[in-house]
This record gives sequence, structure tokens and C-alpha cells, in this order.
Amino acid sequence: MTVIVRHLRPHVRADAEGFSRVRLMAVPFMLSTPESVLHNLTRSHPDARFTQLVAEEDGEIVGTAQVSLAHESPEPGQGSANVYVRPDRTGRGAGSLLARTAEELLASLGVTKVFSWVPDEPGNRAFAERRGYTASRSAHFLRLDLAGGTLPPSLDPPPGVELRTGADFADDPRPLFELDAETTSDEPSDIEVSFTDYEAWLADTWRHPLLDLGLTTVAVVDGRPAAFTAVYTDGAARYSTAMTGTARAHRGRGLAKLAKSDSLHRARAAGYREAFTGNDAGNGPMLAINEWFGYEVGGTEVRYVRELR
Repeated sequence: MTVIVRHLRPHVRADAEGFSRVRLMAVPFMLSTPESVLHNLTRSHPDARFTQLVAEEDGEIVGTAQVSLAHESPEPGQGSANVYVRPDRTGRGAGSLLARTAEELLASLGVTKVFSWVPDEPGNRAFAERRGYTASRSAHFLRLDLAGGTLPPSLDPPPGVELRTGADFADDPRPLFELDAETTSDEPSDIEVSFTDYEAWLADTWRHPLLDLGLTTVAVVDGRPAAFTAVYTDGAARYSTAMTGTARAHRGRGLAKLAKSDSLHRARAAGYREAFTGNDAGNGPMLAINEWFGYEVGGTEVRYVRELR
């Protein structure tokens, strides 16, 4: 069997379909569609040098890699390479070839430190460690049975707090950009992030094909967004939290929990059957909120880092 690695061809629909299929098989807790694959490739910021690679075995896509520069970090020379191989095609060289190609590409762009998410399974971790990667932290994938489980009763907004949807900001999403930028900078991460490019955010985040503005909930205080939960859906039965955050001035009031409660109840009423989210393993407050909703840990990924020589 012959394995080759090449760039994803954005004009070939079968490439996006194959890429999405592999991601869903390898990481079933994350939403992926051919449209989202193409969006990520064509709408990412040019400075990210975002690249999608595929591994083919006898003409069939069996592995993928997403490669990019951490262009929003004030520290230069950082990049990421996330490699996934179909569970039924591991151990046949696709992962090694993808990783080597991704690392060579990043090195050519001046990257000296590569970060990678690796499924928390012995074979995957051993693969990363053989390549010189060192574990730094971990994050959990969480799943909630919306169809068969029991959500806690919906929460009522406290006085002075109004719940709106993302669609209510369609004419002027800048207040949500500002809130997203503030909360993202406070997220647990190996790479410090500070983004200020509104137009890039509109193209990459606001117009993402999975973003469901109707199920995105925003808690508004004194006319300004104070907390939000941004939602991805696949248009069928699966719902995923893309980001949840609260402005620093309003933390400790339960507004993130309020926004998530509103969105989850509306998603269940709309017929969504499964809800997914992810949390850094050290983010106790958000893990506690999700446990209260009934989420259970479905899988874990470990963040690895390697210094390129």
C-alpha cells in the first residue's frame, strides 16, 4: 500500500469531503463539514499561512493535518500542526508522513516551536513522544445527551440583564468582536493571543458556516454584551459550543451559565439531539458549569510541544 501526502485541493469537492470524514472519525466530538473545511482554508488570515494536508493511501484520504502560524501571538516563531488519522488506518505510515511534512513546512516559515493536540491514547502519545514532543497540558471533550437526558430548568435573567441572540447583532457585530477578543485573551493557552483585526474576525469567525447565530445567546447589560455562548451546529442533530465567555467586569454573576442555559434549551426545542463542548482540564469553574448541565467527559486530548532545531 502506498501513502502520499499532498495539499488539499479547494476546488475538488471530494478532498473537502474526505478531510471532513477523517476528522469526524478521529475526533467525533468536533463538528466538521466540507463547507467548514473549505472555509477554514480560504478565509483564514493570510499571516496564519494556514494549510491543510491530506494523506492518501491508494487514492483514498486516510489522514489530515492542519498547519498554521500563531500570527496573533506577540511571540514570534510559534506554530501548530494537528495530525489525525482514521482509527482503522493507523500504523501504516500516514501519521509519520503528515507530521514530517507539517514540521518541514513550519520550519521553512521560521517556526521554532510547534504545538500539537494529540488524542489521549497510548499509541498517539507514544507517537508524539518518539518525535520529540513533550506534554504540557490537557483538555476534555464533553458530551450532553439533549434528546434523552434531562436539562436543569432554564434560568431566568436577573434584573438588568437581557438575553439576545447573535442574530440580533447582524447589523453591527463589533460589540461581540470586542467581547470575544477580551475573553479569548483570558482563555487557558500555551500561546498568548491578542487579536485586534475586526475585518479578519468577520471573515473567519462571524461568517463561519457552522456558526448558528440563532442559537448563539448573548447576555446584555446596560445595552452592551456582557457574556455570550457562541454555537456551531451541523444543521441536522449536532450542536457544539464554539466559545463561552464573560467580560471581566461582569464575572462572578453567573452570566455565562445563564447564556448556556438559554441556548441549550432552545437547541433542544429545535430538535438537536447531541451537544458537545470542550474545556481545559484545569478550568475548574467552566467544568463545574458543564457538569451542572449534565455534560460528561467523552474524550481527552493532550497538548504537546516540540522545539524545532
